[in-house]
Amino acid sequence: MRKEDKGVVIEQLTATLREYPNFYLTDIEAIDAETTSRLRRECFKSEVKLVVVKNNLLKKALENVGGDFSPLHSALKGNTAVMFSQVANAPARLIKEFTKDTKGEGKPQLKAAYVQESFYDASSLEALVNIKSKNELIADVIALLESPAKNVISALQSSGQTIHGLLKTLEER
Repeated sequence: MRKEDKGVVIEQLTATLREYPNFYLTDIEAIDAETTSRLRRECFKSEVKLVVVKNNLLKKALENVGGDFSPLHSALKGNTAVMFSQVANAPARLIKEFTKDTKGEGKPQLKAAYVQESFYDASSLEALVNIKSKNELIADVIALLESPAKNVISALQSSGQTIHGLLKTLEER
């Protein structure tokens, strides 16, 4: 690859790294062509961008982004595919689904991940699957806030009936 081409690839990777807050480093070398096509389709459906990269070019792109990404350097060996996502746990769910569906060889392997400004290693797949997205957290907070409010409204309505009944009784007397 010519130096100019490498520069273009690094610029594209840098732009993609800035666009997506979460990315997973995976090894898809052992996957056959049919499974790779299926993985790419599932990534597209889940709005996960899958890109096969050269490790040195990815390192340079990470340097361009800024920050300390050195915990990921040990994972940048062998073939590397990067799964970019806006949703923190979408790539982890895809990897887990493919691991469950395919038996033996030919499944994507998690090498490392950068999710919600934290680093994860290959053994953290289950934790990554369970990470809640921003929208899921907001929904949980709203549900927690709604529950006491519903109880208060219900109590006021039932006490309102009691108060109304009491006032009516007092008026009659």
